[in-house]
Amino acid sequence: MNVIWLLLLSFLCFGVLSNGARKNLSSRPAVVNVGAVFTFDSTIGRVAKIAIGEAVKDVNSAGVLAGTELVVTMRDSNCSGFMGMIGALQVLETDTIAIIGPQSSVVAHMISHVANELQVPMLSFAATDPTLSSLQFPYFVRTTQSDLYQMKAIAELVDYYGWRSVIAIFIDDDFGRNGVSALDDALAEKRLKISLKVGIPPVISDSQSEIMDILVKVTEMESRIIVLHANPSIGFRIFSVAHYLGMMQNGYVWIASDWLSSVLDTASPLASKTMDSMQGVLTLRQHTPDSDRKRAFVSRWKKLTGGSLGLSSFGLYAYDTVWVIAHALDAFFNQGGTISFSNDSNLSPIGKGSLHLEEMKIFNGGRLLLDNVLKSNFVGLTGPVKFDSDKSLYAPAFDIINVIGTGYRKIGYWSNYSGLSTETPETLYRRPPNRSSANQQLYGVVWPGETLTKPRGWVFPNNGKQLKIAVPNRVSYREFVSKVRGADMFKGFCIDVFTTAVTLLPYAVPYQFVSVGDGRENPSYSDLVISVSTGEYDAAVGDIAIVTNRTRIVDFTQPYTSSGLVVVAPFRKMNTGAWAFMRPFSPLMWGVTACFFIVIGIVVWILEHRINDEFRGPPKHQIITILWFSFSTMFFAHRESTVSALGRLVLIIWLFVVLIINSSYTASLTSILTVQQLSSPIKGIETLINGNDPIGYQVGSFAKHYLTEELNISESRLVALGTPEAYAKALQNGPERGGVAAVVDERPYVELFLSTQCTFRIVGQEFTKSGWGFAFPRDSPLAVDMSTAILALSENGDLQRIHDKWLSTSACSLESTEIESDRLHLKSFWGLFLICGLACFVALVIYFIQILRKYHHNAAAMGADSTGDGSTSRSRRIQTLLSLMDDKSGHTKTGHKKRRVGRSLSENDKEDEEDDELESSSSPKKKKKQVRHSTEITRTSE
Repeated sequence: MNVIWLLLLSFLCFGVLSNGARKNLSSRPAVVNVGAVFTFDSTIGRVAKIAIGEAVKDVNSAGVLAGTELVVTMRDSNCSGFMGMIGALQVLETDTIAIIGPQSSVVAHMISHVANELQVPMLSFAATDPTLSSLQFPYFVRTTQSDLYQMKAIAELVDYYGWRSVIAIFIDDDFGRNGVSALDDALAEKRLKISLKVGIPPVISDSQSEIMDILVKVTEMESRIIVLHANPSIGFRIFSVAHYLGMMQNGYVWIASDWLSSVLDTASPLASKTMDSMQGVLTLRQHTPDSDRKRAFVSRWKKLTGGSLGLSSFGLYAYDTVWVIAHALDAFFNQGGTISFSNDSNLSPIGKGSLHLEEMKIFNGGRLLLDNVLKSNFVGLTGPVKFDSDKSLYAPAFDIINVIGTGYRKIGYWSNYSGLSTETPETLYRRPPNRSSANQQLYGVVWPGETLTKPRGWVFPNNGKQLKIAVPNRVSYREFVSKVRGADMFKGFCIDVFTTAVTLLPYAVPYQFVSVGDGRENPSYSDLVISVSTGEYDAAVGDIAIVTNRTRIVDFTQPYTSSGLVVVAPFRKMNTGAWAFMRPFSPLMWGVTACFFIVIGIVVWILEHRINDEFRGPPKHQIITILWFSFSTMFFAHRESTVSALGRLVLIIWLFVVLIINSSYTASLTSILTVQQLSSPIKGIETLINGNDPIGYQVGSFAKHYLTEELNISESRLVALGTPEAYAKALQNGPERGGVAAVVDERPYVELFLSTQCTFRIVGQEFTKSGWGFAFPRDSPLAVDMSTAILALSENGDLQRIHDKWLSTSACSLESTEIESDRLHLKSFWGLFLICGLACFVALVIYFIQILRKYHHNAAAMGADSTGDGSTSRSRRIQTLLSLMDDKSGHTKTGHKKRRVGRSLSENDKEDEEDDELESSSSPKKKKKQVRHSTEITRTSE
């Protein structure tokens, strides 16, 4: 019976499955229509037409759609957006479920609106405009690499070679504009920029004059890095004119987008004239990994074309696009999808007409088919085919190609995974991503002009203009910068450094100095830097301090001299006085040292009291011993000897501390008594911050901003001073007579001021660290080269010679120009005191552990005999503990003396026996020796 039920159940299941399979097969139509819109007679179109046809044959012969024939209807867009739109409308009238193409990004923008309305997926193998991936076009799917990644590759290429800006020449349509916009964003991420964007009309006359005008404008720019994002017809014409104008010579860099590589792959070898016009050009090609299947198709391609047409990466992507649709349709049918259409209600009000808009219907299964397209996951001729969340192909990568001779050479790869590399992206995918600068590598490049030397990438603009360099017209401290009277020339330390550095540059720098300031007072240096950042001047040369708020808006060179704010104040000579011996130590240092002397005495007394008779006796005697012992260690004259190991350890460490303190005190006191001491009520910037006295600063200096903004000193306390004479007068008058308590200025100025003013000194320490440099606009390549030149001046000694020429100091400045505190503070010795304190603590802990062990031993021995109540027992234990601490130990210093007396007596007895044996000894001599023995015994016992 059970067997019968099993057979019946099996029959029912087989019947259900068979009906479901027949129903699924019956839902598949005999033919599925797919449209293709691209330009047949174009570099990409010629290859795509053959690749799509071969892909359709392979899909149908492989039976991917299980009996359904895939039919692709091709329409020629003829490089026209209008014709592309017409072609798309024609294929959509024939119940088309998907569109392959279009080839042009401009046409794709137009057709995408129709595809959205009719819900027909559109898969383009050549439209690389990054904006097509936006949410505006949900039915557009790019089956090739986006220009978003191509422009990232170009940006990393520019950054790899250390260039700072590029010039972008592009075709002025959606494809060109959006591609260059992506390049601008990619460069900005690396702090690079496009210095000039030049658009070219999509349709241009046969005359070369329009292109020549554009390239002449480019030659007047600073950058020599040119990115060409166009189509082949315009691109080759640009190369031809550039070659005629000498723009393919040494110093230029040309980077073409993937339009050039597609021509090199399909039409190579090109005419010699064409190749000569683009020697040294770099271009990118979409990377497709090598595989057996790809090699087999390339061999098949050569047989199909007879070698007359090469296979480009766009042809491989066109082939895989057909397979994407085939796999998506198969999944669509397996999920129960059906090919059905419905009228578009939005077209109904238009009515019938010659356009036959009513023939265009909505594909009801469009969303399901689109989802299956985006879920594609197979290996095609271009490698793994799958899409990420942005509808972009997985693992974008490009080959980097250098045009050389009659062909080209691959110099490396770029991948979104690890950047630039000489290894294939497939190899890098097996490793962790590494974008470190050391890992970015490319092979050597033959640049335009047939040179292997990397071009600098920029020149001074060839527009007949000189660099306008702002120079402050100083009134004071003219040794640094000063204008020559009656001429537009400048001289000084800063000017000599600049002109000498310019001579070290590997190129000529046309410039002219422009005076800034009215000549009556020093100009504002902050305003000078701002004028450079706004483009009013091309650079600023002078004694310009490199400070934070200025580096945010301009680029500075390497500092050519160090600087920093210091405080200058008047001083008076100090007399030694009766209490000069107290000056080496600060009051806190004196107090802590005295406390440690007493503490050491107490600690040694505790450790020695039980075993050393010299630390025993009446309380008064013991207190005197403690004080005498501790303070006598100051001169290493302590009479009492230590017996315990712990006491000796503490004493050794303390004597080392005393040695250091004595040496430091002696050195400081010697300096105080023998060297002339200078004193000032101003001890440094802290005194000025805490006080209310007026403070002087130099006109135009950043010191005012620093004092008010960083140190929060009231601006009402600040007094602007213009000349060294004003410095001296304000300092001499002091706050009481309308002067200032101190002047805050940069060290180079102060050193020059003190070289002639011997009654003032620098007080305290330099409280800012900076330097002087030359200011250039942000990302100026000249700033980097000038920094290199300044370093060369420093290394060969020229910088020091220029300094000595202009800033030689007089005898006055050779004296000690800084007033420092001559007192020794606790912070210089706290480490010694810490070590000594720890030694005392450890010794006391060990000592009390020993006492407690003895106490517990005695308590255990007396436990059986103890009687009485709890309070009596507690007091007895305390008395026992104190008595243990005070009782004299058996191993005392006196016990050691008794043993030494015993040894002396035994030695004397031996001497007596020897004397008795001597017959020649006289009686008086024996008596004399006995007296001597007695005396020795008495001294020993004492």
